Amino acid sequence: MRMDSDLLHSPALGVGGGEEEESDMTDWNLPLTFMKKRHSEKIEGSKALAQSWRMKDRMKTVSVALVLCLNVGVDPPDVVKTSPCARLECWIDPLSMSPQKALESIGANLQKQYENWQPRARYKQSLDPTVDEVKKLCTSLRRNAKEERVLFHYNGHGVPRPTVNGEIWVFNKNYTQYIPLSVYDLQTWMGSPSIFVYDCSNAGIIVKSFKQFALQREQELEVAAINPNHPLAQVPLPPSMKNCIQLAACDASELLPMNSDLPADLFTSCLTTPIKIALRWFCMQKSAKLVPGVTLDLIEKIPGRLNDRRTPLGELNWIFTAITDTIAWNVLPRDLFQKLFRQDLLVASLFRNFLLAERIMRSYNCTPVSSPRLPPTYMHAMWQAWDLAVDICLSQLPTIIEEGTAFKHSPFFAEQLTAFQVWLTMGVENRNPPEQLPIVLQVLLSQVHRLRALDLLGRFLDLGPWAVSLALSVGIFPYVLKLLQSSARELRPLLVFIWAKILAVDSSCQADLVKDNGHKYFLSVLADPYMPAEHRTMAAFILAVIVNSYNTGQEACLQGNLIAICLEQLNDPHPLLRQWVAICLGRIWQNFDSARWCGVRDSAHEKLYSLLSDPIPEVRCAAVFALGSFVGNSAERTDHSTTIDHNVAMMLAQLLNDGSPVVRKELVVALSHLVVQYESNFCTVALQFMEEERNYAVPSPASTTEAGNLTPVRDSPAIPRLRSVSSYGNIRAATTVRNLNKSLQNLNLSEEVGGSVTFSPGNLSTSSSASSTLGSPDNDEYILSFETIDKMRRVSSYSSLNSLIGVSFNSVYTQIWRVLLHLAADPYPEVYDLAMKVLNSIAYKATMNARPQRILDSGSLTQSAPASPTSKGTHIHQVGGSPPMPSTSSSSLTNEVPKPAGRELPSSRPPYTPTLGGQAPHSHQFTRTRKMFDKGPDQGADDGDEGVGHRNFITAAMQTGLCDWSAKYFAQPVMKIPEEHDVESHVRKEREWRFLRNALVRRHSQSITQRGITRLDDQIFINRNPGVPSVVKFHPFNPCIAVADKDSICFWDWEKGEKLDYFYNGNPRYTRITAMEYLNGHDCSLLLTATDDGALRVWKNFADLERNPEMVTAWQGLSDMLPTTRGLPRRVSIHLDRSKQGGAGMVVDWEQETGLLMTSGDVRVIRIWDTDREMKIQDIPTGADSCVTSLSCDCQRSLIAAGLGDGSVRVYDRRMGPNESRVVTYREHSAWVVKVHLQKQTEGNIISVSVNGDVRFFELRMPDSVNVMQTVKGLTALDIHPQANLIACGSMNQFIAVYNSSGDVISNIKYYDGFMGQRIGAISCLAFHPYWPHLAVGSNDYYMSIYSAEKRMR
Repeated sequence: MRMDSDLLHSPALGVGGGEEEESDMTDWNLPLTFMKKRHSEKIEGSKALAQSWRMKDRMKTVSVALVLCLNVGVDPPDVVKTSPCARLECWIDPLSMSPQKALESIGANLQKQYENWQPRARYKQSLDPTVDEVKKLCTSLRRNAKEERVLFHYNGHGVPRPTVNGEIWVFNKNYTQYIPLSVYDLQTWMGSPSIFVYDCSNAGIIVKSFKQFALQREQELEVAAINPNHPLAQVPLPPSMKNCIQLAACDASELLPMNSDLPADLFTSCLTTPIKIALRWFCMQKSAKLVPGVTLDLIEKIPGRLNDRRTPLGELNWIFTAITDTIAWNVLPRDLFQKLFRQDLLVASLFRNFLLAERIMRSYNCTPVSSPRLPPTYMHAMWQAWDLAVDICLSQLPTIIEEGTAFKHSPFFAEQLTAFQVWLTMGVENRNPPEQLPIVLQVLLSQVHRLRALDLLGRFLDLGPWAVSLALSVGIFPYVLKLLQSSARELRPLLVFIWAKILAVDSSCQADLVKDNGHKYFLSVLADPYMPAEHRTMAAFILAVIVNSYNTGQEACLQGNLIAICLEQLNDPHPLLRQWVAICLGRIWQNFDSARWCGVRDSAHEKLYSLLSDPIPEVRCAAVFALGSFVGNSAERTDHSTTIDHNVAMMLAQLLNDGSPVVRKELVVALSHLVVQYESNFCTVALQFMEEERNYAVPSPASTTEAGNLTPVRDSPAIPRLRSVSSYGNIRAATTVRNLNKSLQNLNLSEEVGGSVTFSPGNLSTSSSASSTLGSPDNDEYILSFETIDKMRRVSSYSSLNSLIGVSFNSVYTQIWRVLLHLAADPYPEVYDLAMKVLNSIAYKATMNARPQRILDSGSLTQSAPASPTSKGTHIHQVGGSPPMPSTSSSSLTNEVPKPAGRELPSSRPPYTPTLGGQAPHSHQFTRTRKMFDKGPDQGADDGDEGVGHRNFITAAMQTGLCDWSAKYFAQPVMKIPEEHDVESHVRKEREWRFLRNALVRRHSQSITQRGITRLDDQIFINRNPGVPSVVKFHPFNPCIAVADKDSICFWDWEKGEKLDYFYNGNPRYTRITAMEYLNGHDCSLLLTATDDGALRVWKNFADLERNPEMVTAWQGLSDMLPTTRGLPRRVSIHLDRSKQGGAGMVVDWEQETGLLMTSGDVRVIRIWDTDREMKIQDIPTGADSCVTSLSCDCQRSLIAAGLGDGSVRVYDRRMGPNESRVVTYREHSAWVVKVHLQKQTEGNIISVSVNGDVRFFELRMPDSVNVMQTVKGLTALDIHPQANLIACGSMNQFIAVYNSSGDVISNIKYYDGFMGQRIGAISCLAFHPYWPHLAVGSNDYYMSIYSAEKRMR
């Protein structure tokens, strides 16, 4: 909607600010209707995120080779050592004992150091070995390890440096020579997966050679694969080295540090004793002087054990783990992080410690190298947190050791949680993820901080699915799974919240939960009456995921008494809990008979009935879903279960006219389960109905000719371009001119008997007559067309549905078939699509089974299936068009399915052209299994499973996505303020702007009407409408007007004089639009259209340049419009006896304040709908024998005034019971009441006008009219201006008279301006603007004009 900027700056609006605030508040307080998530979103689950967090291949390092080439006492020739020099190997001075003993002690120590990280591996030492010893060691370890990982640790401090040819050095037998060992051979012996650690100078050379050899192997493998005769293919192939990891102490050109304060194997110390070396290194830095009294000797005495987090040493180790993990997670790409830090315990520890090695060794000009390479991490800010933690710990040491004071724990974790909390408060999605996430994980291990960590973790997961994926990739899963074993009550709400978030994003965790008995935790939460409803709701959601299509989960929960627990909470005041408890029941019953019988014993179905009339549509849906799966495909059928199924079916049938399409869609699916279950019974019913329909000639309203209509033939250039509309699903794309001409040949022309063809977009409406009139691209898919179904529905008597309940059970199938017939004519496309599928699958089955042996030639097909494409073809032939062809589409449906013989039409006919944008009205998503086309009993082989194949056909396509859509709620942020409540949000600003505009319109128009209007004949707009205007409605605040013809709506901008939009309303061709209302006109406007078959449709995005119009909702407002008057076109040639003229259609009045919609028309009741609950809340009997022609309500006084076709005006008070509600009846008019208007003030009067032109004013306290004035006779249309007290009358005699409240004519309009004074046509409709003094007039010559007060007034 564009801003009316000129309006906002108009000088006439300079009114004081005080009133502005006031008038604004009225808008803020008005409720909005049809703006819930179910109206604005497509009802489907979210796309499943590809979950990469689960380790597909968890690995273990099972064997470790420790190869030490030290040759103690003999230095290699190519290294000149400093003096003093670094000597310690594994914290042992080799010169302090005999060489052999030193070698053995060092080997034993190295093994112990590794065992701290991986106690369960097999360790083999190889001290100063020969080539053969290394070979034997490696091959035996690989043999034992099979597919697991092997570690090769090489210390080359006593041999020469590695060579550029890719060799490392070992010894000969008697230690007289250094022998080279090729890395290529080492690769062959070690195989893959392996990890190599090289602690020697120039170690980077080995890494390079290793990669070159690995590449060479890959190429050899490729050659051998391509050419089996190649010599390479004859030798056993070398293993691929893709899965190998290497850690080297320094780069190819660097020597190891020789600083005598450091150990000689500094790299090994960093990798295997990180805390010890880190503390020593810390003390050697200048900054350590700031910590008084700490010496290297003191460090050796730090109390505690590494794996006891309560001791100083253990706490340091814990902090170190958290920090290195955090650095890695923040710096590495996700997949690399998963591979190195989450796949294998030993690899993860070595890599965490490698980050320390990089930091320490770089300070001595050494650059450790790894493959895969890591980005540099030695400057990461988290190292400062480590230094601080070490500092705080060491500063306590002297007093702890000397005086024995207690150790004060580090504030590190608390501070990191605070940092995380700060990130959360400032959090926006598009920033980097919070650095502290891995630390939060570590904190879950500590009881002290656990509660706070879980709380923050929950708040993080609440940010959306991306946050859940991040947390899972950090490795949170095993921690939160283990916590379910805790019995602490205070953790319950937090864990339930966290698990709901995880399962909403990744439902595959159901199996892990059941395996660890986690479901018991949630069962106890759900059964705990002291838990707040929201937490029980989450528990119900979690359990609903656990039992979803997972048999083990269903059994576990059935054992855990889930059904009884759920049934107890069905009537909880919290709607979301009611919804999820019902979904949970529905899912545990799916394909699980023992749960079903358990439900029967607890009379679950009867307890669910109360939810079928729940005020919340989603809860009604969930109840229908639960009952549907309760009667769904169970294996055995006993009399008892059949009785229950019938009982449930009849309860469900009552929802036929529910106001919410979501509920009706679920209803079709629930009934389809029943249809599958009792297929043979339904086939019998279907045949009976098809037979009846053939023998019973109902005059189809569509065939009544429109001879009396004064519609001029429309010349083809005026054929309008209809906007395509998108209801969710498919309101079929509406026509373009090009397609119109193509579809001419397929049109059933019997309607237009006169030689000329009148076109209205309605004739091309695809919704109703689609399959029969235009033929759909997959025409031969559907046996029952819309029109056949419509006829069946009417044959089976209109009133039968009212007496639906309480019928004898033998006709349950008939009743359900009728319900499905009605649903197949539903105004909401997705509902009728589903119903069409169910009906047609049974009709197909029935006709196939009825004639198992006969070959299907066209003739027999025509006799047996009344609405098959061939019979349509013959029908069209008589008129002279060409028949529609079967689909030539290349969809797999039509290609792969063997068609029965004779079904193919001769190829000589012209190929069928799909009309309407090529979209098939009903047959999309019509999946068919081959089984459906089995030729019947004589095909003995597949006989057994034919039914099964057919069942699949209905059930595969049959689901509404409601449960998955409801689950999205838990994946989305719950704690975030919704955008519309955020004062700074875009949505809120737009709303403020609209309300300001509204206040200005109200004030400005009021100032004009208060001055009094003396003339109303200034024509400010005229244009030719695409169809004859039948209803016209001004938008209350935009310069936009909606003009409806029979079945389409056109929008005009009356300020600019341009057409904004034109689209098809979707009503069947023999119906017409008889009323329109703007809903939420003050804010995000929706347009409600009412048609004379009782259907209501609500549209959004109309007159919007960016988006196509979309249907928000649609429902049957009046279920039994009297058939006699329906569909006859309203003649404009007026005979004063109005009763012969196509009836009143459907009349509505809308109350924005209460969200109530009053509906009536050719019925004997006034039906009131609550749009918030989307259900009927009241039927007020009119007490008259004629139709209601006009409605007007006043929400302050709860009054409804109705004008009737017999001339009476009746007033109802809707607070009274149905029989007492009629409070006054005035019988002063002698003919059809054209309009009744109840003034909205507290003392407001009723103004009513009849077709004879007598206007009467009634005061509610008086028995007779207080004033009468006579206007023109032969009224065709009339409106009363609510603010300015003007009355406009449109006459069949082609003029408009405007009167003021005193009865004076202020204007008489007979001619159009400018069109050489062309006479205006017979008036078909007119309407005043609710505020401005504007009058819109639609006339029978297609013209639409707007008149206003004189310019100087405006």
